[in-house]
Amino acid sequence: MAEWLVEEGIGEHRAALFEAGEIVAARIDWPGGLVAGQVEDAVLIARTAGANRGSARFANGELALVDGLPREASEGAALRLEVRRAANAERSRSKFALARPTERPPCPAPSLAQRLGARIVRHFDGWDEVWSEATSGTIEFAGGRLTVEPTAAMTVIDIDGDLQPFALALAAVPAVARAIRRFDLSGSIAIDFPTLAARHERKAIDAALDDALGDWPHERTAMNGFGLVHLVARLEGPSLIDRIMRRWPDATARLLLRRAERVSEPGKLMLIGPSRVRAAFHPEWEAELVRRTGRSVVWRTDDTLAPYAAFAQAVPS
Repeated sequence: MAEWLVEEGIGEHRAALFEAGEIVAARIDWPGGLVAGQVEDAVLIARTAGANRGSARFANGELALVDGLPREASEGAALRLEVRRAANAERSRSKFALARPTERPPCPAPSLAQRLGARIVRHFDGWDEVWSEATSGTIEFAGGRLTVEPTAAMTVIDIDGDLQPFALALAAVPAVARAIRRFDLSGSIAIDFPTLAARHERKAIDAALDDALGDWPHERTAMNGFGLVHLVARLEGPSLIDRIMRRWPDATARLLLRRAERVSEPGKLMLIGPSRVRAAFHPEWEAELVRRTGRSVVWRTDDTLAPYAAFAQAVPS
């Protein structure tokens, strides 16, 4: 039986859906930001002339783009909004959260465990493999590999391998389904399969995708003559790829905190990582690490380390 488990770490909640002992889907949440489903009173700070769009500031200081504004809503007015999509950082810009006026009663940001109906645990195994796949954006399968690349317009999944085109495309379908669930992909997704000239081969891939993605709510195009398939799913927040690739110092800092919590040897904790990871640390995170572990914390920055190679160890007090 499949079950969602959640670790509520410092600065990060991570979730994994286990099925037969394997992580088949994963999620990450960084508490503190706006979350889809949150209902809160905010202040309209700008309105586009002649349109029902504008921007609002929430109590935590975060800005959100708003659509569906009533005609009478004016700048400086308070209005109740429901968050429809969390903010997302891209390579050269940041997308603000999206919100819409509502008459629903205020509702705080639901936790990751609440959104998934998950069981909270201290630790679960298998996350390092998910993290490794997400940092590289690759998933290997028999005869080939997927490469997942986030772009400003969409997430692109490229398929490469040594098999004949139809065999490669067919073998890639389960890996595509795995990538979508393990990386928590949504929004607009383009899959670049090998070019298949025969119509019956393209229809066979379409049928395989229907089977593999049948329980994942989405719409998609049929494969075209160039092997391209376009998927669209509701986007509510950043994927693992978005968080880990595009904001690697922030993601690595949070990973380092989880690693530090699990150091079992006695002594104070030494955190070792690149200076950009050190700069991403919030003082309250370090204070919480001290509280959780009962140890003092020291730092050593090392810019010769790879971006994701931060680690923790015990040193004599």
